Amino acid sequence: MIQSKHHSNLNRSAVTLILIILSFTFYTSAVTAQEQFVLPPAKFITRFPFTVLTGGIIIIEARLDNISDTLNFVLDTGSGGISLDSSTVNYYSLPLTASDRTVKGIGGIRKVNFVNNRTLNLPGLAVDHLNFHINDYEILTSVYGVKIDGIIGFSFLQRYIVKINYDNHTIEVWLPGQIKYPKGGHLLRPTINGIPVVEAKIRDGSARAGKFYFDTGAGLCFLMSEDYERDSSILKKNKKITKTQVEGLGGKKSMKLSTVSEVRVGPYRFRKVPAYIFDDEYKITSYPYLGGLIGNDLLRRFNLIVNYSVNEIHMYPNSHFLDAFDYSYTGLGIYTVDGQIRIEDVIKDSPADKAGLEPGDVLFAVNNNVGRNIQFYKNLLQNVGANLKLIVMRNGIPVAATLKVKSIL
Repeated sequence: MIQSKHHSNLNRSAVTLILIILSFTFYTSAVTAQEQFVLPPAKFITRFPFTVLTGGIIIIEARLDNISDTLNFVLDTGSGGISLDSSTVNYYSLPLTASDRTVKGIGGIRKVNFVNNRTLNLPGLAVDHLNFHINDYEILTSVYGVKIDGIIGFSFLQRYIVKINYDNHTIEVWLPGQIKYPKGGHLLRPTINGIPVVEAKIRDGSARAGKFYFDTGAGLCFLMSEDYERDSSILKKNKKITKTQVEGLGGKKSMKLSTVSEVRVGPYRFRKVPAYIFDDEYKITSYPYLGGLIGNDLLRRFNLIVNYSVNEIHMYPNSHFLDAFDYSYTGLGIYTVDGQIRIEDVIKDSPADKAGLEPGDVLFAVNNNVGRNIQFYKNLLQNVGANLKLIVMRNGIPVAATLKVKSIL
């Protein structure tokens, strides 16, 4: 989830790397000696669990200040700061500080206010002096069926070394210092100006190297701007393109969905990768500087060590490395609203449209499952080739429909 750069005024690390070169001359031979003051070893602070939602999105539970309630935060390298949902701020009557700063995402640009000088209490760690900008995450809450109270980004990540393990769903937080990365992985050296930028190679109709956001808050594999796709001629001629829609900061946005033959990050190659193409009207990629982003449905296939203090991200293939990609397509937009799962979007001529589903229908059951768990239903909707039996309530009357899940391939 891409946001403009903003972070708190934080104390920089008191430990710096100093290189002193001393030259000594002995008779006719010159000897150069180097004395280096090195960082102390990184220090373990805490370990705690996280939850994974659709697309690999990471949810961390934390508390704010002395509030006893547990809040849900997305861990997002695509955020240039740290933020709270506006409804959460209103519920706890947190005082706002007005500002002229803006954040931008795929759906728009917004001016934001702040809740300043707050403490985020993670299990075993209190992160103080944080300035949270305020945004509206109602759409994220309705998409995931879980209350999203905020997003944790650069303001937190710049202070620590953060290890993300998708095998056991745990996060470790360490104080910055010397660290030994696991053997067998790959060390990226991103440019970090609030959001990490990495190089990747994309191949389809042509092959191109480019720069992309490294975005754990994006629940997709790969996204590129229409400008990048057009100028690089990445896609093969007559490539199959599907109309779709995604949700993000600023709201919903229509996009095109296809695949690219290969995405390569470091030494790791992925074939037939789902790829979204969008009109970057708000210039979040500052094209031609960036081509788009690499999202967490691809990044979740690695255990990550995020080390902003030295501009390093280590990636190590995990047990999900060979997971199949999601090629499903239904044209159906479902959201949790007032405890119900509602159909709000049906793309014309999509499988959902052909099944007779309509915006406003309330999804009551899928394949006789009436649990009304949106995450469970979304997993069923990813089953390419399945004929799903749906029951929806339309104006208080039950209506049966059969939805054939298509493929974008």
